[in-house]
Amino acid sequence: MSHDPNCIFCKIVAGQIPSKKVYEDEQVLVFHDIHPWAPVHILLIPKLHIPSLVEVTGEHAALLGHMSTLAPRLMKELGVTNGFRTVINTGPDGGQEVYHLHMHAMGGPRPWLKG
Repeated sequence: MSHDPNCIFCKIVAGQIPSKKVYEDEQVLVFHDIHPWAPVHILLIPKLHIPSLVEVTGEHAALLGHMSTLAPRLMKELGVTNGFRTVINTGPDGGQEVYHLHMHAMGGPRPWLKG
């Protein structure tokens, strides 16, 4: 499995940096965002180091499908009942800050409005 020793998310996956874990399996780690934009804001990250969505190929289809079907289940388990938003920021113009593919899932009242 690919790993970047300088990547903060790879360090979280390796247990070198603590996180408030929500879920983990052989493919992904899910944890609460440290700077939430909504009452519930989690990050779904693959354990495989993929720098961004631009790097995704057909071989990653099952992984992205897993992340996409996991998000609604976890949001429901976390008490989000009135909808949520998923976002994958890609590249500098897309607002990506950490270059390890990750999906934000944000729920609660108007999670996209930063106050």
